[in-house]
Amino acid sequence: MGVSFEAFVEASGRRLRAALVAAFGPDVGADATAEALAYGWEHWDRIETMANPVGYLFRVGQNAGRRLVGHRPGFPDPPTERLPEFEPALLPALAELTEQQRTAFVLVHGYGWPIVEVAELVGVSHSTVRTHLARAMSHLRDALEVHQHAN
Repeated sequence: MGVSFEAFVEASGRRLRAALVAAFGPDVGADATAEALAYGWEHWDRIETMANPVGYLFRVGQNAGRRLVGHRPGFPDPPTERLPEFEPALLPALAELTEQQRTAFVLVHGYGWPIVEVAELVGVSHSTVRTHLARAMSHLRDALEVHQHAN
């Protein structure tokens, strides 16, 4: 017998939620996490034997999030009194990234996760995460009109 579902949630639930919030925004991401964990609870006897149960439940959450949001992220306007100054065009630019690019970008550059953890969680190779990051950065630079100059 493997780890209990409760121990799994204690160890991996926050990472799962962080990844789904990065993909879909706080509201849909939280709902997608709840659906994924409910599915995990119901099917734990099968899921606990998998090589990457958190990655599997991430995919379950992605399906739930896509169904809930219709392929558009839900990034609400943040309350400006609680945030440091930031580029107002950033949130709309993030919303225009693909789901994979946005997830990789937010987890690595927003949450500070190592690429290896992101790759493990979403079930792709390290080089795939790096590709998503490079494409996200390119899109964000274009959208925010930020260009690197050679010195």
